[in-house]
Amino acid sequence: MSGKHRITAPVPRFAGTLAAGLALAAGLAAATHPGESSAAAFEPQLASTSITGADIVSAMSRADALGSRIASSTFKSLTEPKTGAQAGTAVGSADGTSPHGPVTAQDVISLAKKQVGVSETDGYGGGTKYQKWYAGSERAKQTVERDGGSVDAYLDAAWCSMFISWLGHKLNFSDQMGSDAWTIAHAQWFKDRGRWGHKPKAGAVVFFSWSGSGSIDDIDHVGLVVKNLGGGRIKTIEGNTNDAVTKQVRSTDMVVGYGYPDYAK
Repeated sequence: MSGKHRITAPVPRFAGTLAAGLALAAGLAAATHPGESSAAAFEPQLASTSITGADIVSAMSRADALGSRIASSTFKSLTEPKTGAQAGTAVGSADGTSPHGPVTAQDVISLAKKQVGVSETDGYGGGTKYQKWYAGSERAKQTVERDGGSVDAYLDAAWCSMFISWLGHKLNFSDQMGSDAWTIAHAQWFKDRGRWGHKPKAGAVVFFSWSGSGSIDDIDHVGLVVKNLGGGRIKTIEGNTNDAVTKQVRSTDMVVGYGYPDYAK
């Protein structure tokens, strides 16, 4: 849904006593804005023995106004787009994971560091837990429809992009990290969302072309930037390097570009 939409939900009108109108206003206020008003605030009116038509109109008006304000703010909170760490499962979410809480670059880096040393010989039938997770995901079915083959083929496929996707999945952050088994499509996902650039930043997803062509179509590998070392070098953590998750120091000469998740600060 594009833009900001505002709607006012209809509030029931009670044609009867002043007490009914005031009870509606008090109930709405107490249920949704306890700091603003309470039933006690209406007790003087309820105790009155002289009720006029003007009293009833006034009570109905206040009830409608309060209900309108609540309905508008509720609809607004549900429909206005959110970004970054405040966002839930966004349109760009790749695998339908549940909405994430605040996620920082350090959160992703810390999780990646804990994976260093995981290899294809760790008891996953010759593959890794990242391949096994991806092959069993709903996203795998989608990428098979796009690329052909079968989901079982992911169990024996290059898994650098699956590793990055797994990091996002584990933190419920796939709407910012993307989810794919193909490095080229993964890079294009970032570019299509306006989150693509050429500046190394901690937590950025880095895409490499070993030929140094600089073209997305030539991407061979993907990793996670841990630190910009300066002087054209970056420290990374990568999956599927020497059949394992490893720490590397890479030259930026072979970097095609970076995908930037919208991290919490």
